[in-house]
Amino acid sequence: MDHNITIGAKVKAFRTAKKYTLKQLSEESGLSIGFLSQLERGLSSIAIDSLAKLADILGVSLSAFFDSAAEQEKSPVVRSFDPHCTQINPQIIQYLLTSNVKDFSILPRIFHMMPFANSGQDDLEMNQHGGEEFVYVLEGILTVYLDGKEYCLNPGDSIQIHSQVPHNWVNHTNRVVKILTINSPNPFLHGDEVVL
Repeated sequence: MDHNITIGAKVKAFRTAKKYTLKQLSEESGLSIGFLSQLERGLSSIAIDSLAKLADILGVSLSAFFDSAAEQEKSPVVRSFDPHCTQINPQIIQYLLTSNVKDFSILPRIFHMMPFANSGQDDLEMNQHGGEEFVYVLEGILTVYLDGKEYCLNPGDSIQIHSQVPHNWVNHTNRVVKILTINSPNPFLHGDEVVL
């Protein structure tokens, strides 16, 4: 099972609950019937802006496609098909790779950066905070700005930094970039959930 299957199943559930046909959803969203059918069967992925449009039409929040419908028993295992995820901004989604963020001193996450995430900003804000972080590129090409320098990371590349050094990440490409990050100390322990 993967994210496409989970999201597709939820699109279908929300659509049928609203008593919409694929044709009606297609007409309102501008997405083809064939694409929507593939999406609902988990055979196709969807851009975050198109998913946001579907959420609006179906009368649900964007996070409803990602949040687990049922509270499960606490387990140390995070299943690939059911990670806890939140939207940092319209272009970046984070997936927590731990079932209890407040029990550990490090925080492992995967970020999905939509095409051109942070890319259009004339004056990119640099992040600075305590601790250290490790970034490993799983998919796509990530540009890292660190202390006035620019580094281009390809799949399999990694970078480890002291987080108090000014830094930020950008996706200058037209494809989704997926990265694994590990922060130390865990920012959730200090009430800051959106440390990049």
